[in-house]
Amino acid sequence: MNVLHVDSSALGSHSVSRELSRAVVETLARANPGARVVYRDVAANPLPHWAPVADAADPAARSGSDALDEFLAADVVVIGAPMYNFSIPSTLKAWIDRIAVAGKTFRYGANGPEGLAGGKRVVVVSTRGGVYSEGAMQPLDFQEEYLRKLFGFLGVTDIDVVRAEGVNLSPENKQRAIASALEAIRTDECLAA
Repeated sequence: MNVLHVDSSALGSHSVSRELSRAVVETLARANPGARVVYRDVAANPLPHWAPVADAADPAARSGSDALDEFLAADVVVIGAPMYNFSIPSTLKAWIDRIAVAGKTFRYGANGPEGLAGGKRVVVVSTRGGVYSEGAMQPLDFQEEYLRKLFGFLGVTDIDVVRAEGVNLSPENKQRAIASALEAIRTDECLAA
């Protein structure tokens, strides 16, 4: 099994999404001895934003190509995705722009767009300072639904979300949210399989 682990939080060791995405990868590795894990930290080593003209000799172009190759080779993609301003970090969006490539991960045919990256599993580790899964703030969630739609467009139908929200409401709420997410990771039969 090939696992691609992508982290995007700018908070370093204070990041809840990094803690939880690491727990997902460790759970997968324990359940699948010999799993190969490739790690990409798009906050510490951001990809340049996509530009329509790229010189093959340009290191940025090679880095973008490496990101696509890593994604295509992965059986499971684990993404640490904190909510920033109701969406995802720009560094994660830059990575997405490198993997959403016509002719590689999707194509347009007679019946419209067709995803070419099926057969993968994507686990999104979603973290939020507030509560956006329900209530008055729900309409402002452009994070999880965007990622579901994007990977669905690429042909991925096996998408799971591990969520910890309300982590900035209080220290107690943060602890509860992390504990609940860790329990979900521990008891997810798909991760242990």
